[in-house]
Amino acid sequence: MNKIFVLRQLLALLVLLSIVLPAQAQVLKPASWSYDVSKKQVKVGEEVELIFNVRIDKDWYLYSTDFDPDLGPMVTEFSFAKHPSYELVGKIKPVNPKKKYDDLWDGEYTYFVGTAQFRQKVKVLQPDLLVKGTYEYQVCTDVTGKCIPFDDDFTFSTSQIQVTAAASPAPGTAPASTTPSEVRQPAVAPGTETQAPAPGSAAITGGQAEVAEDTAAMASATGNTGQTALATTEPAVPAAPLQGDEPVEEAEEGGLWAFFLVAFIFGLGALLTPCVFPMIPMTVSFFTSNGGSRSQGIFKAGIYGLSIIAIYTLIGTVVAKLFGADGANFISTHWLPNLLFFAVFVIFAMSFFGLFEITLPSSFLTKVDAQADRGGLVGVFFMAFTLVLVSFSCTGPIVGSILVASAGGETVRPVMGMFGFSLAFALPFTLFAIFPSWLSSLPKSGGWLNSVKVVLGFLELALALKFLSIADQVYHWGILDRDIYLALWIVIFTLMGFYLLGKLKFSHDSELPYLSVPRLFLAIATFGFVVYMIPGLFGAPLKALAGYLPPQSTHDFDLNALIRQRGGSMAAVSANQVCEPPKYGDFLSLPHGLQGYFDLEQAKKCAAEQGKPIFIDFTGHGCVNCREMEANVWSDPEVLRRLKENYIIAALYVDDRTELPQEEWYTSSYDNKEKKTLGRKYADYQITKFNVNAQPYYVLMDENENVLVKPIAYDLSVENFVKFLDAGVATYKANQLAQR
Repeated sequence: MNKIFVLRQLLALLVLLSIVLPAQAQVLKPASWSYDVSKKQVKVGEEVELIFNVRIDKDWYLYSTDFDPDLGPMVTEFSFAKHPSYELVGKIKPVNPKKKYDDLWDGEYTYFVGTAQFRQKVKVLQPDLLVKGTYEYQVCTDVTGKCIPFDDDFTFSTSQIQVTAAASPAPGTAPASTTPSEVRQPAVAPGTETQAPAPGSAAITGGQAEVAEDTAAMASATGNTGQTALATTEPAVPAAPLQGDEPVEEAEEGGLWAFFLVAFIFGLGALLTPCVFPMIPMTVSFFTSNGGSRSQGIFKAGIYGLSIIAIYTLIGTVVAKLFGADGANFISTHWLPNLLFFAVFVIFAMSFFGLFEITLPSSFLTKVDAQADRGGLVGVFFMAFTLVLVSFSCTGPIVGSILVASAGGETVRPVMGMFGFSLAFALPFTLFAIFPSWLSSLPKSGGWLNSVKVVLGFLELALALKFLSIADQVYHWGILDRDIYLALWIVIFTLMGFYLLGKLKFSHDSELPYLSVPRLFLAIATFGFVVYMIPGLFGAPLKALAGYLPPQSTHDFDLNALIRQRGGSMAAVSANQVCEPPKYGDFLSLPHGLQGYFDLEQAKKCAAEQGKPIFIDFTGHGCVNCREMEANVWSDPEVLRRLKENYIIAALYVDDRTELPQEEWYTSSYDNKEKKTLGRKYADYQITKFNVNAQPYYVLMDENENVLVKPIAYDLSVENFVKFLDAGVATYKANQLAQR
């Protein structure tokens, strides 16, 4: 019996070593912070920028501050302690973050790779400057599927910034009589006036005069790989952080070229409108028969096409310069311009439907047309300008749509969009001048041109809803939820399909004696799109439209969610009844209809009552890979059955900010910091107990916190997860038998 006992103890020791030894180097810190200032010497009353530089390890990325905090990922947040020596000027500004749409979160987020930089402008009110605060952030990697939340504190004082008295008393030096003890700089949801600059923007308001050109200074400023430190030399901070190797897919370049392609297609569509199409043969005939050699005609036609491109591209450049990155972001996210754009698109649609025409003043057109008679290259340019103006009633809504769509924070997008549109618009005039015999193959003008306008009108009407949706989401009006949005799109495209079949007519339409093959194919494609959207009314994700539809969470009747909540299988009966109502259950929940706890002590107590092992899920609200595991592994019927029948589940959120009762506050033995929130309590527990700080992380233990098998992390293999759960049950039962 003693030998069996000794063997059992040796076996337990081996299991323990197999858990502990590989975990010795698992407390990771993939991001190191350092601090700097835009000026080393300031006077009372002047402003200075506090600069937070971050060096991010390869294959890791850091979430930024300027996306919707309700989206899912954990945004970076700064809190500034109130002090009479300074006041904040504006919001914290991330410098040139990247941008990506994620299907899992069903939304767009911003992030940094390689390096990151945040800037906060403050106004100095007293010589004894003291700026203290904290920041919270999350870093993730797609290589191992880990996400880790962190928090730290910072201090700026006169040891870094020399403050001298102002020549005259600065206004506002007296602190307010009643002020909060801390000013929090939360992430700002898209659509608010105080939002930080758009992703991809290198513009920094207020402190650009102090930004030096030497980009190499960023490397020295962020080169501290251990603790945070302040630079001791005059800063030379780049307008955009240096970027390292990226662990996630680059979205900007691909998105820009995709936008160029869309604009090019819009340009081809504009050629088929009644204002433009009839002018192609007339204009080409002018170049091929207006005296001179054929080569001169081709040369002038080329100049004509280049002039069209130059005019439209110039429009895009002017828009980019007028609005800039900050202005473009305001346009694309604030409720007011989005409501205006909604109204403009509806007006464009009404114009295309034939209710009225949008035209420019005739006197202006006459003056420009007169310049076209001057001859030479100048005359050719003004001929192109005349075409742009005369065709405005048809192309204006299309050009306006491209410019509105490009106002998303990228200053190059309006230029790229107008270049793509004008390239397609100008191409036929040049090609037909080079190959005039092609003119005979052009279809004759007729009622089909008006049909093109009407189809464009339907598209404008559908796109208008996107802008109304943005305003609706920002202010939570609830008038355009996902199902309402889809219902309207289904109606719009159904009517468009009937129009293509000739079952719906407008006042300017001519008779349709027969249905052409192109119209038939367009009608088939339109009705096919309608059929694709119909399941979305019942909760289908419709991934192809994810960027255009409101979030899935706004759907009133999500059949898929109801099925998931019931376990997705009749075999997965809700067997894991909890012993008592879970603490924090009013705002925390488990996926797929699972029941469990969010407090470890409750889970341990219930495990002892029911004689079951505990399944601990170290997770986080902003942990994208935790959601992936839940969606792809936990949803499997075999995994669900084991979780429901064999385990007491404890989901321990390491990033939850719910404040604990004061009697539960404690100082960690790991970092000597006081833990006051639910998230920090369990983040500390994960580190001190398992020497791991990344999520997702799954542990199987008994009610006495004895680990049953080696914990696992991110692994999308259902088979491996089933084996993990089965091994935990087997070990638990063996231990129970041995104790009897």
